[in-house]
Amino acid sequence: MTTEHFTLQGARGAAIAESTSRASMFVGAVSAGLVALGLIATATHISTVFYAFGLILLSTLSFVGFVTLERVLQSGLEDLGYAERIAQLRTFYFDSAPQLSHYLSRVPPAERLASQGLFRGYRQLFRTLAGLVGVVTAVLTGSAAGMLATIASGYSGLAGFITGGVVGVAVLVILTRFQHAAWERALQNQPFNEEDSSAS
Repeated sequence: MTTEHFTLQGARGAAIAESTSRASMFVGAVSAGLVALGLIATATHISTVFYAFGLILLSTLSFVGFVTLERVLQSGLEDLGYAERIAQLRTFYFDSAPQLSHYLSRVPPAERLASQGLFRGYRQLFRTLAGLVGVVTAVLTGSAAGMLATIASGYSGLAGFITGGVVGVAVLVILTRFQHAAWERALQNQPFNEEDSSAS
């Protein structure tokens, strides 16, 4: 059981490391892309070339953001499964050796995931790596839509700002709901639910 506990802890660390590296690569790509966009703006004096380059760049970064969010969310759900199994092993330790209660804190079943940093609720979604990637992706998508609206409206800045804001907020809401639904499904499909733990 101790070996299983150690293996799960290592797998959890690997999942977190992968999420962090993917999010870092995405943020790095966004940073480099925005620097390139600024250089193009300076070189072309906000001409048609700038809008064409910007539209292609922002659309590409948005796509990278969507796929990064999906993978980071998958890694987060994988981490949730590992954390659940680790919590179940701790329950086994206490059931097999009640004297450990004097040395280790027994966590109630309802709080065993929260004690490992996995909280529920909409606000928590914005504190995860998937939430971070979702916000940046929503801004990029809104910016791409705003740039497209600017071109379509004869280079009207007002149309670009309105369209970009609406699309950005809509994408953020959709991505937040997508994440929330994925977390709720994962929590409901835990291999060991709270009722089983309390009954053991």
